[in-house]
Amino acid sequence: MTEEQENELKGLGGWLILVGIGIVFSPVKIIISVYPLYSSIFSDGTWELLTTPGSEFYNALWLPILGAEIVLNAAFVLGWLGIAWLFFSKKQAFRAWYIGILLFTIVFQFADAFAITAVMPDEEVFDPETLKEIIRSLVHAAIWIPYVLISERVKATFVN
Repeated sequence: MTEEQENELKGLGGWLILVGIGIVFSPVKIIISVYPLYSSIFSDGTWELLTTPGSEFYNALWLPILGAEIVLNAAFVLGWLGIAWLFFSKKQAFRAWYIGILLFTIVFQFADAFAITAVMPDEEVFDPETLKEIIRSLVHAAIWIPYVLISERVKATFVN
């Protein structure tokens, strides 16, 4: 590739605009989806029912599962904000971090689904909502990981 061609590809254009939109909206999506859930768990007494020994719905695994979900979702929000900074700063580390968070999201979704079945064995491991989110994450990763690895624009842009 000539220097002129490389300069034409340098910058946040082309398909990278879609990547950028996804990066900006990812932490917002997480907050919008988990805040109401955790807010209600803490405000309506569910937390106490699930985590207080002797309660009808108590299981010793609820506290570590819910705690891990809260911590990891907060880490995802911070992670996406960090990736946004790497993206808009055009840092070389962007590619690795972006791929890492896409893959870790899938691992987290599977682990969370199986963890919930440990305390709710009669529930489906992959209820329709969980399955929809896993499929969405798999499709997202199947499209954007190869793009980030192969794209000449990505190679020319993330050089700082």
